[in-house]
Amino acid sequence: MNHSLQRDTALGITYDQAMTLDAKILTVSDSVAAGRREDLAGPLLAQRLRRDGFDVVEIRVVPDGVESVATALGELAHDFAGLIVTTGGTGFAPRDLTPEGTMQVLDREAPGFGEVMRATSPFGPLSRARSGTAGQSLIVNTPGSPKGAVESLDAVLALLPHALELLFGHRDPHPPETGGSTSISS
Repeated sequence: MNHSLQRDTALGITYDQAMTLDAKILTVSDSVAAGRREDLAGPLLAQRLRRDGFDVVEIRVVPDGVESVATALGELAHDFAGLIVTTGGTGFAPRDLTPEGTMQVLDREAPGFGEVMRATSPFGPLSRARSGTAGQSLIVNTPGSPKGAVESLDAVLALLPHALELLFGHRDPHPPETGGSTSISS
């Protein structure tokens, strides 16, 4: 993103569009990894991220499983500052273990992303997607269906630049109060 400050009026946040935002995509699927099926969700996610100013620097495919996901996410996050979006393996099938693999690499969980994504579709509650940080990477799980992956990403897309600014330390997470009363505080 090479613009100036932009205000998202729907969310009431301002973020620095001059900051370059890098992204990586991890497709988790036994059939795609084996070459039996084409990856449809990964390219759609890449297209959507590029449209919104992200530079997609890597797309990778791994088979389902805790270890394959954890290993790939650890490698993708190593010395990387940016967004990592996974697609696939978030449902109830026995091999859907992306959330478990993700939890093995997260330093801190960010449950709000999953909550917002699950609220976007009638099928959203079927997703066990997790999100959080690993070093300076923000990892966001999305479903494997192309429509579900894009809908989930769209649900949090406006939040991502601000979240990454906070993660990179480019923004004070506790700015001074600019009005209102502070006499009642929690």
